[in-house]
Amino acid sequence: MSDAADTRPPADAPIRVLIADDQAMVRTGFRLILDSQPGIEVAGEAADGSECVELARRLRPEVCLVDIRMPNLDGLEATRLLAGPGVVDPLRVVVVTTFDQDDYVDTAIRNGACGFLLKDAGPELLVEAVRSAVRGGAMVSPAVTVRLLRQWASRPRRVTRANPLTGRELDIARLVAVGRTNQEICAELHLSLSTVKTHLSNIQAKLTVRNRVEIAAWAWDTGAVRAR
Repeated sequence: MSDAADTRPPADAPIRVLIADDQAMVRTGFRLILDSQPGIEVAGEAADGSECVELARRLRPEVCLVDIRMPNLDGLEATRLLAGPGVVDPLRVVVVTTFDQDDYVDTAIRNGACGFLLKDAGPELLVEAVRSAVRGGAMVSPAVTVRLLRQWASRPRRVTRANPLTGRELDIARLVAVGRTNQEICAELHLSLSTVKTHLSNIQAKLTVRNRVEIAAWAWDTGAVRAR
């Protein structure tokens, strides 16, 4: 999954990443992977959740990679403090964990995470998750995506007073909810990429959500899209 809004730093500025994990070997591995990539640099490391929040607020990195199970403050609460509802100037947080549990995925996303990655996803997906977050996107591990969508599909539907989206916006929201990329939406609806991005930005504004994962959650929760 990747998203519409393009909030990248200037082209000549590196993407600064904060790594928060209580295992030194994991932090070292992530640093080696990320520092080897053009345009990405590791700005800092944190060994627990409290240090993660303090460093993130002080350094203001473009992306925070946050483990779930950490001392002092777990990664889900750290995510809420850095990116959750009500945060005035939220940071981009990608949760990276060993624990592939539905409740963790759901809580991470509800707490403002713009990605959820399993540690065994591989270096390529780790790098793509960082770049996607900076583009305003939301990367979810492929192993998690299908199960996550099924989980949303099985929930009781929320009753809403009105659908704020236009017909075209609803079409796009439905395609986002079943995992289509921007390019696939362009092909299916015969739209330009810039038009799709504009529609996605409008959808986010109308639904007061910040990424395409939350658009998908809205679509499943309200019954705008249904399991096939």
